Amino acid sequence: MAAGRSRRGWGRAAALAGCCAAIVVLAVVGIAIGREASQRAVLVAPAATPLLYDRNGTFLTQIGHQHADGDGETRVDYGFWTVDGLPERVVQATLALEDRRFWDHPGVDPLALGRAAWQNLTRGRRVSGASTIAMQVARMQNPAPRTLWSKAVEAGTALLLTARYDREAILRHYLRLVPYGNGSHGIAHAARWYLDKPVADLSWAEIALLASVPQSPTAMNPLRGDGLAKAKLRGRRVLETLARQDVVPEPHLAVARRQLAALKPLRPPRRPDALHAVLRLSDTLRGALPAGVTSSDPRIRTTLDLPVQQALATIARRQLAGWRNAGAEQTAVMVVERGSRAVLASLGSSDYGDRHSGAIDFTRIQRSPGSTLKPFIYALALERGRLKPSDVMADLPEGASGIGNADGAFLGPMLPRQALANSRNVPATNLLRDLGLETTFRALRDLGLHDLEVPAESFGLSMAIGSLPTTLDRLMRAYGALAEDGVVADLAWVQGAPRPAGRRVFSPDTARLVTLFLADPMARLPSFPRFGPSEYPFPVALKTGTSQGYRDAWIVAWSGRYMVGVWVGRGDAGTMSQLSGARTAARLAHAVLLRLHGTTPGDLADPGFAPPHDRVPVELCVYGGKRSAGGCGQTLTEWVRPSEMPAVEEAAVLRTGVDGTRLELAMAPAHRAWARGEGYPLAETAAVVSAAPVHLLVSTPEDESRIWRNPEVPAGLQKLALKAVVEPRVPEVVWYVDGRPFAVTDPDVPVFWPVQPGLHRFQLRLPGRPEVSRTIKVVIE
Repeated sequence: MAAGRSRRGWGRAAALAGCCAAIVVLAVVGIAIGREASQRAVLVAPAATPLLYDRNGTFLTQIGHQHADGDGETRVDYGFWTVDGLPERVVQATLALEDRRFWDHPGVDPLALGRAAWQNLTRGRRVSGASTIAMQVARMQNPAPRTLWSKAVEAGTALLLTARYDREAILRHYLRLVPYGNGSHGIAHAARWYLDKPVADLSWAEIALLASVPQSPTAMNPLRGDGLAKAKLRGRRVLETLARQDVVPEPHLAVARRQLAALKPLRPPRRPDALHAVLRLSDTLRGALPAGVTSSDPRIRTTLDLPVQQALATIARRQLAGWRNAGAEQTAVMVVERGSRAVLASLGSSDYGDRHSGAIDFTRIQRSPGSTLKPFIYALALERGRLKPSDVMADLPEGASGIGNADGAFLGPMLPRQALANSRNVPATNLLRDLGLETTFRALRDLGLHDLEVPAESFGLSMAIGSLPTTLDRLMRAYGALAEDGVVADLAWVQGAPRPAGRRVFSPDTARLVTLFLADPMARLPSFPRFGPSEYPFPVALKTGTSQGYRDAWIVAWSGRYMVGVWVGRGDAGTMSQLSGARTAARLAHAVLLRLHGTTPGDLADPGFAPPHDRVPVELCVYGGKRSAGGCGQTLTEWVRPSEMPAVEEAAVLRTGVDGTRLELAMAPAHRAWARGEGYPLAETAAVVSAAPVHLLVSTPEDESRIWRNPEVPAGLQKLALKAVVEPRVPEVVWYVDGRPFAVTDPDVPVFWPVQPGLHRFQLRLPGRPEVSRTIKVVIE
């Protein structure tokens, strides 16, 4: 008996211990579930997906939410639009299907749990679930495999969410997160994506269809015929349920049934062939909606014009095909509306799928800009008073300094209008030298053409002819300062989006002068012939550029309405065969501008841009920069300030000979050597023989200059040109190098000195007279 009682006592003790252990385990599990549920009981959702349209309302793209799925793969989801007010019809249909006692239970429905458990046990398989709206919100915020643990955590989270938030907030959040297939989340996004209407305008048939999709978004895919049939079948059951609950009156039910039966597979909008522009907009807008755009309807109207974009692509592909045999592989084109600076079209390459680096957006790739930076150097010099329209610039050989022109020729004395319109390298580099490398480098950075933090000396004078890299979109922004009276501002990509205010970088006077320089077909002679791709039936200012080795061909051109930028080149930065900006980019821009204006080459329009204020037109002699009185041959009309009116030159061209039929050119001393070399008949002035003082100047090389020898050139061929300016003219001068006589020569004829490393001094003297020039110091390395 005692033994029996002992065994029963041990049994009760063991049972009690087992019960206690189970309670402890349940408590630990409950605490763990509660802790995890409390961390998840917060309503969170990805940012609303913007839908982007062009300026005419045509769909462009939507910017989705990227995240990693359970397998580590990146996927993109769309939607998550907020629901500001709960649309009554949508709410009734959703609750009828998902959670009939939503307004009554605490987040978990015990009746639904019991029913689901009984059905699943009696039938031996899962027939129905018991997830409430709050439990589905918990699962959608933290997706996990459907295990018992996951269900317990979801239930705990649902209880806490319902206790923490009001039920309308939970329902709104559900309608924001619920998946509607094909990446769409939320009823507001689904209504716009599938049906292109606001959720408040959905009919009972459309509500029943969309309310069915979340049950199985893949099986009930409304974009497929079989999926739509299944969604319709479930939608009819939704309508019947709503009718039984007296939500849908019988007359409305009959209409809804007919409409539901008549629905065809839905066709959401398709993204157009403008992938680079779409990706650019996605980068611009990712992470934040523009001001005035709400998360409940984040439709965004961009500045792009799809018909212009498509026309641009067609023109670019057709023209590029004609240049491929010469090595061109890609092109990029941008069109910007004048005034608003709205980007109407942006073509990053000829085709995103092109095997020749088509996936690269060349509007954003840094390349050598060739001569396209020259207008800003001229503008800076005009702005700072270092240049006037009537100044004479010298396009003359620079000797061992290594600066030449693309055509290998030199055009001699030129007005600034001619020098820039002809894109001469020597005047531009001389102007850059005068302004200073650092000053110009900072000014170009201030224009947004680069953001480099390196010494300006690393680019040197070649900054004027393409060594400073930039991008097409930066060029377009900077050229806007010339086209828009001196104000630089960001390009606009989104209609109505706030932008930083424009900033004045040049005076209107400067911007208009440079525009007139670049819009004058006569000023482009002789480098750019008339009636080619640089001439239009309406006013157009333009600047071409070609980088070293024909690696890049450029143009930026603007009319009164549009600005067009073009780049042609290769993805590998390889060379092309003689494809310059004037031969390629200019032709493409010409076709684009004619298409934009809707004109043909035979049409005519006003031939000029607005002139600067407070300036008057004056006919200037091209060789001397003075006002013409009819006796200086070639002239150009220029706009000058009355206070800077040049003197009149009456005899730049002289008639000599017995009968006055010989024409001779009166040339300034600094330009006589060039003119003689070009075969111009010069008016020779008598040599000075009196004791009148003579002014001697060493014009080349410049004082304190540093010159590098070319290691690829034989030593015997490396020579430095020595040039003199003598007023009045004398028969001969003596060149001294390092204090010793080197050569006696005509002052109009350059002398070439074999370069030697080290510091050297150069000076001019007159034979038998005391006059001497200033000593010029040069370092040869």
